Amino acid sequence: MTTLDILKRAKAAAPSLSGLSTERKNGAIEAMAKELETSAEAILEANARDMDAAKGHISEVMLDRLRLSGDRIRAMAKGMRDVAKLPDPVGCVLESVTRPNGLKIEKVSVPLGVIAIIYESRPNVTSDAAVLAFKSGNVCVLRSGKEAWRSADAVTSALRRGLRRVGLCEDYVNLVEDTTRASANELMTATGYVDLLIPRGGAGLIRACVENATVPCLETGTGICHVYVDEFADLEKAVRIIVNAKTSRPSVCNAEEVCLVHQAVAARFLPMLKKALVDDRASGGRRPVELRLDPRAAGIIPGKAAGERDFDTEFLDYILAVGVVDSVEEAVAHIAAHSTRHSEAIVSENAENQEKFVRGVDSAAVYVNASTRFTDGGEFGLGCEMGISTQKLHARGPVGLRELTTYKYVVRGDGQVR
Repeated sequence: MTTLDILKRAKAAAPSLSGLSTERKNGAIEAMAKELETSAEAILEANARDMDAAKGHISEVMLDRLRLSGDRIRAMAKGMRDVAKLPDPVGCVLESVTRPNGLKIEKVSVPLGVIAIIYESRPNVTSDAAVLAFKSGNVCVLRSGKEAWRSADAVTSALRRGLRRVGLCEDYVNLVEDTTRASANELMTATGYVDLLIPRGGAGLIRACVENATVPCLETGTGICHVYVDEFADLEKAVRIIVNAKTSRPSVCNAEEVCLVHQAVAARFLPMLKKALVDDRASGGRRPVELRLDPRAAGIIPGKAAGERDFDTEFLDYILAVGVVDSVEEAVAHIAAHSTRHSEAIVSENAENQEKFVRGVDSAAVYVNASTRFTDGGEFGLGCEMGISTQKLHARGPVGLRELTTYKYVVRGDGQVR
């Protein structure tokens, strides 16, 4: 089926989905989650073929993003059920006013219509995106990267079977068959069919969508995330936070890419950081983190000299740029110059410096004494997320159910004329 055919079917299905009751939607989500679990063997077989084809072409950390397991499939189903438990965002009266002339004006939340999602090598995005779109009353058109297409197709097929099982239209969830650049361009320019385009992937994909889309586009994903270790930091706490932020899953957008350290504690802290990220990991048989150091950091610990672009790079790997600054104000200025407005953290026991950082940093998520890895729909209580928006309109941060709706005004009168 061509991409245009899929778009036409999606557009035709949208009106019936927008009118489904909460009960019908939640029942369908349970059916889709069950079908996902019962189809685990077929999904894993498809994923194994994707993994075999991708080996030697993408990095090990990107292979980890592509890999599915029984546990990950169960987690995908759980994420769907978590969304079913959330309040329905459709039909909520956001504001209400009665005018002096007797008109009652209500601002009511409604679905966007058809949402297209272009993503790369994370097959779990397939179920996350589908359930969020469905619960918020939107038809989704999914376009996976070629590395993950077999996996995405197996997941989508299971979700569509779940819809059929409860007597609903399977075209509420769609997967584009064409993985060439042509299909991405079709979605970017599908005026009249796509109400919102969400790219979820690397910087190149996001930039291409933002620059070329003629449909509304929500910028997500790229994360040059910073952790600043203040002069008043608990240094042991800082090490724990950075080890988590950098190494728990370096291939995701909320992983730390830059560490800034106040000069007053740099001589004590940087050897602690090197021990945790390099020496201890190497001795434990784990991959050490490559530290790319500015001149001041390089004067304290050994490592690779930071290149011209290292403080402006989303590594998505076991690499960390490290710099030394003289104040919280300098840290804030550095972040303003180099971050992608995703997630930044300060480690400090000083309330005044915490507040300076929180007020000064203009990112979607700002942390005090916690890892940037918490920027996630599930961790924020949203069930899962469509992506992390790094722009300011119309959504910012984890994009959940509420961010996938718009609103209309419903005006009730009794014969009033103007």
